[in-house]
Amino acid sequence: RAEGVSTLGTYTQYALVAMSLAASSFGTTRPTTLASRRANPVSARINVARVCAKSRARARTTTMAAAVPIMVNDLTGKMGRAVADAVVARGADVCYLVPVAFSGEAKDPVSVGDVTVDIKSIRDGDPGAIIKSLKSEHPGLIVVDYTLPAAVNANAALYVANDQPFVMGTTGGDREKLLKDVTDAKLPAVIAPQMGKQVVAFQAAMKLMATNFPGAFKGYTLTVTESHQSSKVDTSGTAKAIVESFNELGCGFDIADAVLVRDVPTQIAPIPTGMGVPEEHILGHAFHTYKLTSPDNTVSFEFQHNVCGRSIYAEGSVDAALFLSDKVGDGCDSEDCEAGKTLFDMIDVLKEGGMVTN
Repeated sequence: RAEGVSTLGTYTQYALVAMSLAASSFGTTRPTTLASRRANPVSARINVARVCAKSRARARTTTMAAAVPIMVNDLTGKMGRAVADAVVARGADVCYLVPVAFSGEAKDPVSVGDVTVDIKSIRDGDPGAIIKSLKSEHPGLIVVDYTLPAAVNANAALYVANDQPFVMGTTGGDREKLLKDVTDAKLPAVIAPQMGKQVVAFQAAMKLMATNFPGAFKGYTLTVTESHQSSKVDTSGTAKAIVESFNELGCGFDIADAVLVRDVPTQIAPIPTGMGVPEEHILGHAFHTYKLTSPDNTVSFEFQHNVCGRSIYAEGSVDAALFLSDKVGDGCDSEDCEAGKTLFDMIDVLKEGGMVTN
């Protein structure tokens, strides 16, 4: 078993096969400004003319890619703040944090690096007018939303009404209505309940394995144990998605039988008696273990993905915002734009490349 903050259990060649299939399925990564920004910012500026036949709506020139303005709603929350920090850390030549954010109510300004952000109420006044003003002041504006489940649909309606491209990292709400409203409006958006790109890659690999080798684990017993901060009372959506793939592989597991570890003593106790969560991450972690055992107990497979903190989700959210920026405006000449595709998920972001891993 590999040790560390984020691990994937071994004892399996199937996972390697699935990863290979995933890479084959995703195809060759297209060279884009999204990938080149992180790999070689100077080259990105020089070569952007070959990527975009026309000038961007965000005032991009043919010789230099303009930094992408990113508005984070609500950056007073833990996840929103993590995204804001990631935007600032990514570098001003790549993107910058817009000094205005929405919250449920107006609050004192928040400092993120050298940026002082005014926190405005999304319920009071005219938030649409604020968005229009910000779009004028910050051409190419992209919004990243980490608010509350109850606000998902109302916030999306605000973005749609103002033709504002956005990344929705907030879970909950009426997801069917959310996807329909955004699709009908043909508004560019990335909507995904899981923004950690490496975790999404693992999910995709498991799905491909299930599709290509259905019933491969028929007769095996599956146990699922997951640990999150005590404020998360339900089973994680990630665990549900992975279990769905295992069931297609023949396990027949009822997600209601997953063991949800929420008590701190068990969380911090070392493996095998506990989950081995570092004590400093008790308030923000996501540890998952899936164990398969053969009918005669002579063969076992174990998969793990353990995340401490929120950086993996924050970095994925910034990647999604930069990805979306390249899909907006008359200058977009990608296959997606040519096909009229405007609604994306994190699999689309993965296919585009340019993943930040640290």
